[in-house]
Amino acid sequence: MRKTLLALLLAASVTPALAQDKTVNWKVSLWVPPAHPLVPATKAWAEDIQKASGGTIRMTVFPSEQLGKAFDHYDMARDGIADVTYVNPGYQPGRFPIVSAGQLPFVFKDGKKGTLALNEWYHKYAPTEMKDTKLCFAFIHDPGALHGKKKVLLPSDMSGLKVRPAQSTIGEMVKLFGGTNVQASAPESRDALERGVADEITFPWGSVFLFGIDKVVKYHMDVPLYTTVFTYNIGLKAYNALSDAQKKIIDDHCTPEWASKVTDPWTDFEANGRTKMKALKDHEVYPLTDAQLAEWKKATKPLRDSWAEQVKKSGGDPAAIEAELQNALKKYDAGL
Repeated sequence: MRKTLLALLLAASVTPALAQDKTVNWKVSLWVPPAHPLVPATKAWAEDIQKASGGTIRMTVFPSEQLGKAFDHYDMARDGIADVTYVNPGYQPGRFPIVSAGQLPFVFKDGKKGTLALNEWYHKYAPTEMKDTKLCFAFIHDPGALHGKKKVLLPSDMSGLKVRPAQSTIGEMVKLFGGTNVQASAPESRDALERGVADEITFPWGSVFLFGIDKVVKYHMDVPLYTTVFTYNIGLKAYNALSDAQKKIIDDHCTPEWASKVTDPWTDFEANGRTKMKALKDHEVYPLTDAQLAEWKKATKPLRDSWAEQVKKSGGDPAAIEAELQNALKKYDAGL
């Protein structure tokens, strides 16, 4: 009896603030399908928040663009259409110039280490660059590659091709090499390839299978060409309506550690996709020679110059920003 009483008193002393908090019901919007690794991982994150809040913060996860198109997800958080959204900043060229440094070719070599480096670096800049939402965390997928109907070995091979870029920086690369950009979100990409609207696509390996792109392409360049930066953003109205105790719970779930918990399964999924692709007889996964890779890196230098110019126009110091990113990459052994 005494032990039971002590347990009840302890429970009452730990959770009085949460017990008095109003229950909120948040909508979490994702644009990937339910089979995507982000969906169950995000549900687990939401469930942990509900548990930590004593049930006062409840979240419902909506995948597959149920609440809005992929391109609109940042504004959906800003406008309160959803309370947490999965954002690809590269879907809106020029709007988020600083974070676009993470989308330049040949920056990251590893998705897990890269996510840690990206979070440490970008949290300093997000309050300015994404000021009308709250950044929860940022992350990358495992490096993606070029997949298509034609074997591309050199930048000059891109001339005349129609390419669906994964994000805006890769879109600049396509134009730089004489190709034409085809704008399509991930869920729309197979259709673009199937109808001949696009010839090539930049995509992470596992997602090639998830979105059925393996059915319409044959050739796969086996280099870590690029990554796409993603963010989970929280609407300020929803966040500011929380009590201090509830805000702390959200903040405790918007850490680099939670970014890894939510996204590591996706990184593993993409890496496994590369292994799976290499085993298929009707697909060709081909490496580049050192000389070919050097030519790609040299040819993409203007993209860095363009990025620096955009950052300057927004009032930032590109040299300092890039130096801080490089320091984070070295710290986590995440860079190429």
